[in-house]
Amino acid sequence: MSYRGVRELVRGGGARAWALAELARPGLRAVRHPLGFVCLPLERDGGEGVCLHLWSDSLAHAESTTSQIHCHSWDLVSHVLYGQVRNVHALVSDAAADATHRVFEVVSGAGGDEISPTRRTVRHATGLVEVFGPGDTYTLAAGRFHSSVVPEGGDAATIALGRGRPGSRDLSLGPLDGGPHHVSRQPLDAGETALAIRLITAHLT
Repeated sequence: MSYRGVRELVRGGGARAWALAELARPGLRAVRHPLGFVCLPLERDGGEGVCLHLWSDSLAHAESTTSQIHCHSWDLVSHVLYGQVRNVHALVSDAAADATHRVFEVVSGAGGDEISPTRRTVRHATGLVEVFGPGDTYTLAAGRFHSSVVPEGGDAATIALGRGRPGSRDLSLGPLDGGPHHVSRQPLDAGETALAIRLITAHLT
């Protein structure tokens, strides 16, 4: 189903039923995302995509090499299937002598992420903290720095819809002295993928 079709289903209250049907699709394979969740890619068509995101301590996490604070090159629509997700906005300002972080560009491809330091150094502070629960939908425009936080020990899953915005870049805040590096995406094996599917399904049925 297309990005537009899934978004209409979410608006019409059909998110849970759609997610359950997608989880029964054969051949799904999950990956560990550096931002701390497990991603189940479902649809990709040009600059549009649909995924399920799962946060659970039942599965091993990938570790970020920069930080959890990032911004997307695409506009995000996120629908919470279960659990609690906090969308923590970051107030980022350019800084030189008193900078705390460097901005890194993230270029994703089939082989993983190429992460490169830029010349931009910044300070950041916590801005608006939005709290969302089951059935809530929120949006975030491309280019807005934020982090997605799930309470410690809590489980959550979302439908994430992305639509690319021309001219925008994927960025992350990292250490001032960090260098360029490559991060491989870690696929879950068949058993772990099956566990991820069972965890989400159990909360939706």
